[in-house]
Amino acid sequence: MPLHLYTLLLAGLAAVLAAYLLFGRKKKTPAEIERERREWLNQIGRITDGTVIDVQEISPNGHPAATMLIFQYDVGGVSYEASQDVTHLRQWINLHSCRLGLPTSVRYDPQNPGNSIVVSEKWMGLRQ
Repeated sequence: MPLHLYTLLLAGLAAVLAAYLLFGRKKKTPAEIERERREWLNQIGRITDGTVIDVQEISPNGHPAATMLIFQYDVGGVSYEASQDVTHLRQWINLHSCRLGLPTSVRYDPQNPGNSIVVSEKWMGLRQ
């Protein structure tokens, strides 16, 4: 086979691969992305002490209501305030017992301490 046929074949395969990568994969939903983030933090996260600041129900622009758990923690002398959407984790926690000042454990990413969780399917940081 002449060299130009190999070039055309290679270009065709590259085009098919590019089309698959752009259009063939199913996009992940925000809930799937959040579940994967919780799983990842369960695997690599370090644990520190924190405090629950508040629990709020938010309804942004007509979307379904989300339950946000707001908490504070310190890592390496830096204070962080974060929130976690616990709407899909209600069966694991009692939101009525989550009150201002409740001590909690926070699992965070050591490379990015602002990335953190208080509860997941496999881990519970809330002390009740």
